[in-house]
Amino acid sequence: MTERTARHPPRVLRIVRKWGLDSSQSFDKHPHRTLVALSLPILGSLVAEPLTSLVDTAFVARLGVESLAALGASAMLLSAVTWAFSFLGVATQTNVATLRGEGVADRSAARMCLVAMAIAAIAGVVVAVAGALLSGQAAQSMGARGSVAALAVDYLQYRLLGLPAMLMCLAAFGALRGAHDMRTPLWIAIGMNVVNLVLDPMLIFGIGRVPAMGLVGAAVASTISQWAGAAWATVATLRCFGRPDRFDWRHARQLLTAGIDLVLRAASLEAFLILGTRRATLIGAGAGAVHQVVRSTWFFNALFMDSFAISGQSLVAQFLGAGDRRAARRVARAVCLWSLASGAALGLGMLLVESWVQSLYIPLAAAPFFTAPWRIAAWTQPVSGLSFGTDGVQFGTADFAYLRNAVLSALVAALALMWAVDVDSPLALEFVWWSFALWVAVRATAGMVRVWPGVGNAPLADRGAAISAARER
Repeated sequence: MTERTARHPPRVLRIVRKWGLDSSQSFDKHPHRTLVALSLPILGSLVAEPLTSLVDTAFVARLGVESLAALGASAMLLSAVTWAFSFLGVATQTNVATLRGEGVADRSAARMCLVAMAIAAIAGVVVAVAGALLSGQAAQSMGARGSVAALAVDYLQYRLLGLPAMLMCLAAFGALRGAHDMRTPLWIAIGMNVVNLVLDPMLIFGIGRVPAMGLVGAAVASTISQWAGAAWATVATLRCFGRPDRFDWRHARQLLTAGIDLVLRAASLEAFLILGTRRATLIGAGAGAVHQVVRSTWFFNALFMDSFAISGQSLVAQFLGAGDRRAARRVARAVCLWSLASGAALGLGMLLVESWVQSLYIPLAAAPFFTAPWRIAAWTQPVSGLSFGTDGVQFGTADFAYLRNAVLSALVAALALMWAVDVDSPLALEFVWWSFALWVAVRATAGMVRVWPGVGNAPLADRGAAISAARER
């Protein structure tokens, strides 16, 4: 390692020493151990984040079917917004890790963090205002009618008050992970869930002089927890990077340019998942119920595999920032191996618990639909793992346009297969899940060939140095 890349800025160095995560050096000696050590806290924070929704669901279920239906419709809309702005975390993480590799991660990273959180706050306010004005139409677009629509509107309007905080947390988590501080986002996510867990019963059902607010209480509890998390995340970034000396418009342009590609990618991912769910629902109630169970399991498994992708993203970006393309390729290899292995283990686990899941979650009327989709999802878990792993590698190389094109190609191929049979066919739901298999296979293949052998202007190819130099000129 050169003298320049070894000189970490003082504030970042304190974070690195505190957590023992001088990852560029430890990866050289213990690549697999380093990757796992970085991934475990990420897995914890990824698992902690959906718990807010689960806690809300558990309490709101006691209010009745209408409140629960309103919560479900609203949660899907908020999830779509989060996906659309996920670039705030992804691009910020890559940029901060690259700056760290270049040895200029003190003031530059502080400026990048300021830019990302400012954009997050502004975007959150704009979308919250627009969402509040259009909440009625948004609720109806999710199929909510009558009292369910009215409840969904009330819930959305209070949850939207926390949207700027939610987006600020995305940006801050990206910056911290770019500095290889994977544990602080975990503690913040846990803290937010604790606040939400304490406030939910108080505000939903009332206690003492606090009146019962019903579904609105769940929204207020989530909003308060998000602002508490945003405040904590802001303090954490200031401690890590120091106070930014100015707003750097170059970072703003860089982030927004990456955002265009990443928003299109997120929209394509969301479109496929929504259309797959819609297709399963059109097949019938039984198929819709089975699809929900299989899809929920697929999402849960994705948390495990995504943790390797996120840690790999920071390592790849840092090594590329330091000009060490060989080490970045070693990271890509390790990420793909762990993603493939974890996918195989999760797929095997799905096969082992198949009968238990069927007896616990699948109604008898839906049982004929269950076996084929479940086994297709299980068999394709290793490929799914590779799709997540290669996504993380491409995130680390800032190869966002290529990722966008890969996901769009996967969307077109998968939808063509999904619609190859009529919804009345006995194979209709099976084809929905074969389309899932094709969707992840196209993404995984595109990601693999971008690294090995390195098709096109591949950042990790041996000729990548010449390409990068040409771009700079």
